[in-house]
Amino acid sequence: MRKKIILVAFFVVLVFIGIRRGFTENKRKGNDELYKQVEIFSNTLAIIHKEYVDDTKNQDLIYGALKGMLASLDAHSQFMDPQTYEALKTDTQGKFGGLGVEITIKDGLLTVITPIEDTPAWKAGITEAVKKMRGKPGEIVNLTILRDAEKKLLDFKITRDIIKITDIKYALILEDGIGYLRLSEFRENTLAEFNNALTNLSKQGMRALILDLRNNPGGLLDVAVKITGKFLEANKLVAYTKGRQKDQDLKFFSDTKSTNLDLPLVVLINEGSASGSEIVAGALQDYKRAIIIGNKSFGKGSVQTVIPLGDGSALRLTTSHYFTPSGKIIQGQGVTPDILVEQKKESAAEAPEMEIKTSGEAFDKIQNDQQVDTLPAKTTFNYKTDIQIMRAIDTLKAIEIYKRVK
Repeated sequence: MRKKIILVAFFVVLVFIGIRRGFTENKRKGNDELYKQVEIFSNTLAIIHKEYVDDTKNQDLIYGALKGMLASLDAHSQFMDPQTYEALKTDTQGKFGGLGVEITIKDGLLTVITPIEDTPAWKAGITEAVKKMRGKPGEIVNLTILRDAEKKLLDFKITRDIIKITDIKYALILEDGIGYLRLSEFRENTLAEFNNALTNLSKQGMRALILDLRNNPGGLLDVAVKITGKFLEANKLVAYTKGRQKDQDLKFFSDTKSTNLDLPLVVLINEGSASGSEIVAGALQDYKRAIIIGNKSFGKGSVQTVIPLGDGSALRLTTSHYFTPSGKIIQGQGVTPDILVEQKKESAAEAPEMEIKTSGEAFDKIQNDQQVDTLPAKTTFNYKTDIQIMRAIDTLKAIEIYKRVK
């Protein structure tokens, strides 16, 4: 027991020295108070080792303290033990065993931002959950869900599956030359898929576009910026970040000359639209380049930096916030639509209600960056049951009429 206390005390001394060195450049302002708190931490560790009813492990205590420390900052900062950090790196590959949900902490509860389309959670219509569970595909997970619309607890049995993320779900002409493109996430191959989809829609006579970002949880910032730039002039500010350190203050600009400047555009968002999708919607709204329709977005506009530690663990630390070109903060505020159109709560996770029956060959070509002459044939799309899409169509038709009159 004495050896453990000595080891822990030695660890605390090292932390103390590291903190002391780290604050030298800041002229040690307020250091005395910090040192007192570190001493309290050291004393607490020693007391736990001596008095706690069960034997304790040094790593468990330190990891537990770090988890609490990061969790006390905000909903997105996190201490990741080696196993959790490894799982994060696996997730970025876009394939894992699970339910298919994007989550965050909201009002103290683990909350689903959106179920990922075409995953078990999407098919079950999940909107909020109290647990996030992963494991082997094929296993059944029992979830108790609190759904706002019903105001009661619901039980679900969901079978885990391999979660594969497809960025562009639908790209087709709806009616009267109005194109529809549903984008589910911003990933490495999204821009190439997006460009090919726009090319194919243009070949089919697209005169206006509905960009559907509902239930899009975000993804890669640079991809979101580049897609925004498809509809803006070159060198336009798309978003910027502000943090405590100078190197965290960044600006992001459109980098290519767009050929879609005259294309009438509506962007659909809802409470499942977060992060990158909010950057796209916010920038296009600020420049009055698109009409935003739907529900207020989620409000996830902070930057997390992953900092690996020496033992295989890591910190995911919020280091700055996103702002739209006009200076609106996204974090906690979201993007407010120009036209508010409520979607029925019970169908929000299924919006738009649609079933696509088509040849997979053409979409495979799009995903492999190959050009196709036409979009897949035999496509059935029950978009007329979706009130938000219908409002977008009416808006674009009104713009067309106005242009003719003008």
